Order: sequence, then structure tokens, then C-alpha cells
Amino acid sequence: MMQLGFVSAILPEYDLEQVFAVASQCGYDCVEVMCWPPGKAERRYAGVTHIDVTDLSDDRVLEIHALCKKYDVSISALGYYPNPLSPDQDEAQTAIDHLLKLIEAAARLNIGRVTTFVGRDWKKTIDENWPQFERVWGPILDAADKADVRIGIENCPMLFTDEEWPGGKNLAISPAIWRRMFETFPTEQFGLNYDPSHPVFMHMDYLTPMRAFADRLVHVHAKDVRVDQVLLDQVGVFANPNEWHTPKIPGLGQVDWSQFFSVLNDVGYNGPVCVEVEDRAYEGTLENRLRALKQSHNYLRQYLPKM
Repeated sequence: MMQLGFVSAILPEYDLEQVFAVASQCGYDCVEVMCWPPGKAERRYAGVTHIDVTDLSDDRVLEIHALCKKYDVSISALGYYPNPLSPDQDEAQTAIDHLLKLIEAAARLNIGRVTTFVGRDWKKTIDENWPQFERVWGPILDAADKADVRIGIENCPMLFTDEEWPGGKNLAISPAIWRRMFETFPTEQFGLNYDPSHPVFMHMDYLTPMRAFADRLVHVHAKDVRVDQVLLDQVGVFANPNEWHTPKIPGLGQVDWSQFFSVLNDVGYNGPVCVEVEDRAYEGTLENRLRALKQSHNYLRQYLPKM
């Protein structure tokens, strides 16, 4: 059966035990735990470290398992969303090296999932990016195969502002590209961390891909989105998406969650579905972010009743 969870990035001021306590209090089954390298990152929701995989001792592994048992909360995946295909070689190598550490940590923790981005040089076309994609991701997926860890690639275009123009910083944005990715690397360890909100704002069908790529669904995000038609009519789809779309918590946007979960049930998906809070209406205070987690849990539980 599916498990309802949330992405820990929304609670950067909390440690892992506090995150698990929130999950338990709200009634969640699991948490996608953020594992960025220790330090700060400039992008929103980045740079959060609830498990430091650069210093994961055997004692810490035991502590993490004990926390899961104490709060009756599992870890759905270790999450880290950098740009391994960045044209900045230092940035790309840091991302690659850290992803390999996440794969090792996921195996040691018996989690079996890592969630991330493929990356992209946003100033190059898809075809121009492909040779670098093959060079970078071949060794990463070899490591995942050896560790028996599945990699879930989120389908976010990472194209929201001028600094990500024109191509965005993630290749894996469409079914056509996913097919090409999986033909290049057919290993079953390579799949999707599917978020329905991204195809909605890209004016794409968000239900059919879950059927077409059912065997590649490693992890699922529950995020909603609102396309503001009045603003879109003023600037057009070629304007930066932040000018005309707004991420929302589940139930406050345009995703039909009854249809979404109906399809997941039909295709036999039994993995985690994790709420990703990026709704600016709830970001102002910790109290509001906690309220967003509670509200999202209460809304989605109608589709995923707790056994």
C-alpha cells in the first residue's frame, strides 16, 4: 500500500528527531529526508541537511533506525536536488560526488531510494546535453546497481527565473525525454520521482504518464499548482513561469487528486507519496509551514486511509 509522507526541506530549522516528531504528530507514515552537503545554498528549499551523509557513522545509522522506530515513521528516500550537468565543473563534480555518498548511505540505512535531478546545462539544447548526460550518469547508475538503490528523478523543469533561461536546469521534463533516458540506461534502478504539478503548469496531461511509466515510478511528490490565467494572458507562456504560476499545497490548485490516486491505484503503485510544501501563502512563519503540513495530511488522507 502507498505511504503518505512529506519532504523535510520545509523544516530547515529542525533536526531529524524534530522532523520525525512532526510527522508522527500529523499522522504521516514517512519523510523524504533532505541530505544536502552541510552549509548553505542560494536556491529556495536547497541546502537543508537532516542527515549528513558525509559523516554517517555506524552509531549514527543505529540512531536513525531508533528514531524511525520511536516515532513509527520511515524514511521514503534520501533527497538531494543539485545540477550534476552544470557547466561549472566544480559545481557538477560536487553534485556527482555527493550523490554517490547518498547512494552508499541509502544502502547502509536500508532505504533503497535516492531522489534527485538529472541536471542540465541550461544554455544548451537537449541533444547538446546528451553526451554529458551519458558520461555523468553511467557511473552514478553503476553505483546504484551495485548498491541496489533506486534513483528517482524529479520531472521539474527548473526554469522559473532569468538565471535558468532558456533551457532550465533539468533535462527530465517530458515523456519523450524519459523514454530516451531509459533507452540510454535501461536499468530498473533508474526511474522517476513524479510530481503532477509540473506537467500541469506546462499545459501537459499529468495522468497518462503515470500509466505509461508505471514501472519507473520510484517515488511520488504531492504538490499542487495554480496557473493564473489573467497573468498568463498578459505575458504568455514564453515568460518566466514565476510570472504566471504559483505552487500550492494539495487541494488548493488544479490537480484532480481523486483522479491522481485512482491512476496510482490502477497501476499498482505501492510506494511513498510525499507532500512538497512550496506554497508561498504558508511560508512566512514556522507556524504556517506546520499548518500547511497538517492541512495537506488531512486533505490527502481521504485517498490514503491509515491502516
